[in-house]
Amino acid sequence: MPSLGIPELVIILVIVLVIFGVGRLPEIGGAIGKSIREFRDASKDPEGEKPKEQPAEAAPQDQPKA
Repeated sequence: MPSLGIPELVIILVIVLVIFGVGRLPEIGGAIGKSIREFRDASKDPEGEKPKEQPAEAAPQDQPKA
């Protein structure tokens, strides 16, 4: 499989600039970074769930006096 060199990466960057524009590049980069971070977190946790915070104690329910 051929590897990507500098010329290929420059061509891809130019195409992305033409399609999305300069203003949207930070948004796209942030979204890609967030996706990679979430993927790493999910791959570290075998259950797929992060530990949840314990809910605050519920207020006791009013019971009618007999």
